[in-house]
Amino acid sequence: MPGLTIGDAVPDFEVETTHGRLRIHDFVGDSWAIIFSHPGDFTPVCTTELAELARYSPELDRRGVKLLGLSCDDLESHKEWIKDIEASVTRCKVTYPIVADPMREVIRKLNMADPDEKDDAGEPLPSRALHIVGPDKKVKLSFLYPAATGRNMEEVMRVHAGLPSHGGEARGGDAGELEARGEGVDPADGERRRGD
Repeated sequence: MPGLTIGDAVPDFEVETTHGRLRIHDFVGDSWAIIFSHPGDFTPVCTTELAELARYSPELDRRGVKLLGLSCDDLESHKEWIKDIEASVTRCKVTYPIVADPMREVIRKLNMADPDEKDDAGEPLPSRALHIVGPDKKVKLSFLYPAATGRNMEEVMRVHAGLPSHGGEARGGDAGELEARGEGVDPADGERRRGD
């Protein structure tokens, strides 16, 4: 079965999260959403990245973008992990849900596995993946990183700004244009920069 890719509708199914059970399409609603996966809880790179996403949450909220994390561990592990994330250098609250996926079913449905990395049973391992999903529930952009490679949130913010808005014109993603429109993010505090 071919994997989920740009232009495909995200499958609509229920998941168990740190915010309770939710249905993917209901969660996206009329908003944009960033659905992102991680190989496992408590790893240093994953912890740092989830803290970065927490730091960017206020700006994403202003843009009408929801966050949905995913890791192949259970809810109890996620709840303990959130404590570590919130105690990281960014000191930000994790306000977005994290999906529990110990059987890797969600990872497979969302095409977030690394086909080149397999476990002892020959199953693909979870990757560091990210889908930007539009209000029409279709994938507008995908990143798929090897598990050992970290993500750059400034790049994610830039490409999101360059995607066509729902029913509107494409927005330029150049960093200078974003800053001129007041859409840049100050990496020091996650607050929106204002243009002169």
